[in-house]
Amino acid sequence: MSIDPDLAGGRLTIDLNALIENWSKMRDHAFPADCGAVVKANGYGCEVEPVVKALSRAGCRVFFVALPTEGLRVRSVAPEATIFVLNGVFDNSQQAFLDGDLTPVLGTVENVRRWIAVAHQQGKAMPCALHIDSGMNRLGFQAGDFETLVHDANVMGQLDVKLLMTHFACADDIGHPKTIAQRELFDKTTRLLPGVPRSAANSAGTWQDKANIFDLARPGTVIYGAEALNDVPNPMLPVVTLEGRIIQIRNSPKGEQVGYGATQTLQRDTRIAYVSVGYADGYQRASSNTGVPLRSVIEKPSQAAFKGHYLSGIGRISMDMCGFDVTDIPPEEIAEGDWIELFGPTIPLDEVAAAAGTIGYELLVGMGQRYARTYIGAE
Repeated sequence: MSIDPDLAGGRLTIDLNALIENWSKMRDHAFPADCGAVVKANGYGCEVEPVVKALSRAGCRVFFVALPTEGLRVRSVAPEATIFVLNGVFDNSQQAFLDGDLTPVLGTVENVRRWIAVAHQQGKAMPCALHIDSGMNRLGFQAGDFETLVHDANVMGQLDVKLLMTHFACADDIGHPKTIAQRELFDKTTRLLPGVPRSAANSAGTWQDKANIFDLARPGTVIYGAEALNDVPNPMLPVVTLEGRIIQIRNSPKGEQVGYGATQTLQRDTRIAYVSVGYADGYQRASSNTGVPLRSVIEKPSQAAFKGHYLSGIGRISMDMCGFDVTDIPPEEIAEGDWIELFGPTIPLDEVAAAAGTIGYELLVGMGQRYARTYIGAE
């Protein structure tokens, strides 16, 4: 849904050139392995179609989504791409896979049975990926079950296995022993199907150790500018800038209390700028300057920026608005209708996420539908 910028309380500017540069950095780092891109969750909130178009022009030929509906959207703008659907084949979803030439990632016996039924119907072995659980205990075949599957000639004769994959549980912590153990188990298990390409590394796994990559890297969050590794400076360019429109600037005297719960008492005469973005737009209430129930005052609340000034939040973030202290900005320099940066080139996405007790992924995929979206670059 396209939102008229003149009617929006918040706006997103998505820099497709930065997106391409981030993906290209991952591609070069992964070489000689191939490099795909994860574009699930509506291209991490940036919209599937413009993201896939830009990445396709940059040379990306392999995309990962969670659901067949997402895969069909990718196919509409990337007719030659290989598209893997991570969450497998549901009942009654088989026709969508055929219509979109989508490749399911199979990780259960039922998934395999459903896909074999399609193979019988089509009269040929059907392309798929096989997911091996190397220790995350989430999706995929355990090593013993995978070995049983591989040794069943009747089953394997119906599957055209294009990729073997796993997923790391702790890749964001450099040198975590869990990652090393998972990598070794995946390497050992996949030798049962020699010659099939292998993929294990997400964004963090790709960055921290090239041994994690195998044949195909599948970066996601770093493409969109978020950090992947804990306690390591983020080398990626910011892709998304979120701004909120000022809808009111008010003067409030020292000693007054502000916002829901009256949780903040002003320590000075304060000018407060309220912007038309709130938790209904994915700007999370948990990052409120004075904390929320179940959380005390947070150590480092989220900030915003306006023309080089850093702004502290005031009170709790509401459904449709939030407030910032603009006392130190000369009144003639800021006015109703101006735009305040909530994250972007000045305020890092992951700092805002940390203030909410979460990660950049969640902020990106939670960006609401009320924003006016503008795309720059990659034309």
